Amino acid sequence: MMSRFFITILLSLSIDSAICAPDTTPFPHPPSIKGLQVQMVDDALALGIHHAGININITGLYDARNLPENPKARVDGFEFSFQRSYLESLDRQIKPLSDQGVLIYLIVIVYPSKNPRIDSVVAHPMARPDHRYSVAGFNAATAEGRAWLKAVSQLIAERWSGANPSSGRVWGWIIGNEVNSHFMWSNMGKQPLSAAVENYAAAFRIIHQSVRLSSSHARLYVSFDHHWGQRMHGISSEEACSGREFLDTFAGLTKDLDWHVAWHPYPEDLGNPRAWMDQTVTSDDASNKITFKNLEVLCRHLRMPSLHYRGEPRRVILSEQGFQTLLQPDGEKLQAAAYAYAWEKCRRLPLVDAFIYHRHVDHAKEGGLRLGLWRNAPHSIVDPHSKKEIWSLMKKAGTSEWDAAASTYLPVTHLKSWEQLTTEKDLQK
Repeated sequence: MMSRFFITILLSLSIDSAICAPDTTPFPHPPSIKGLQVQMVDDALALGIHHAGININITGLYDARNLPENPKARVDGFEFSFQRSYLESLDRQIKPLSDQGVLIYLIVIVYPSKNPRIDSVVAHPMARPDHRYSVAGFNAATAEGRAWLKAVSQLIAERWSGANPSSGRVWGWIIGNEVNSHFMWSNMGKQPLSAAVENYAAAFRIIHQSVRLSSSHARLYVSFDHHWGQRMHGISSEEACSGREFLDTFAGLTKDLDWHVAWHPYPEDLGNPRAWMDQTVTSDDASNKITFKNLEVLCRHLRMPSLHYRGEPRRVILSEQGFQTLLQPDGEKLQAAAYAYAWEKCRRLPLVDAFIYHRHVDHAKEGGLRLGLWRNAPHSIVDPHSKKEIWSLMKKAGTSEWDAAASTYLPVTHLKSWEQLTTEKDLQK
């Protein structure tokens, strides 16, 4: 299949690979939903994961110096150069996992470089100039920004389509991060809901087209935080919106596209692992948040015919969520109990395809959160030190040892049986 736009790639890609027909391998169905945002490959494989989330910062792929050894592309009258060393570092993360059958989901994000030449192309032109945000919105607002998105997305979609065995394979493309809270995670300045969604949808279409040129069945996902019926507290309506509003508006603009949902069902209080005790969430569509306690609300919403694609509901992956380790004697037990609770909830929701845990190792600069399966070493940011109780429990998830291991945490959750968990069917009663 010939691309709708001509790309010349040097070094990493050949002309022939850029114009070949898309791979038609069906989307895989692993044995379980167990996943992790991976820091240590060998440890992740020892845990028996089947899904892995990996960030890709497309700002870091922009070579402003146009070094001769880097891959090049010419798109819609614009020329671009890509950082070969960064592409190869991602190969080293992706290939060892995909070679073992782990489904890789690349989280495509725009971290500001604070280099005006780069950011003027890659980041949304209305992103705050003071950089008081974490992630910028995609630049689908300028001709050069759209050309860049075409170029970079075709490059990475082809590289990890399975056509290049030395690079590994990606099956899921998570476009952006928590895009409904755009003041922090998709910054484009102050924008009303309609404008924020329109810009995101335009970028999504470009990336979707690039992925489809390389793979017929790789999946693309829209990323949300846990805010559902209400936007993040204390943030204006021009800088954040409810997940439900964003989802429904996006769906209205992209009825012709196949896409799915990447949800982050953190507890209502990220510092409290007791998801079963969330007090503010409800079981109706007006719930302020969707956490593990009421995850069925999202699944029920996606079954609305207006959100279907070709008669079928969109699928769900849980691409980022973790549980705090409280600094108290039972802190690790509570964290493990939260994992057991979340796993059992997912088992009862057929639309959920993956539960990708965050984090692998505690991170010293994550706002006081200690979400890891491992403790970080003293005086380090994220160097692994020792395993927590949750590590052993997660290893048993999806195996014959799970039921016995998980049942020991039932008393912690105040449930007598996991069958007491609310499901979609309960909402229909």
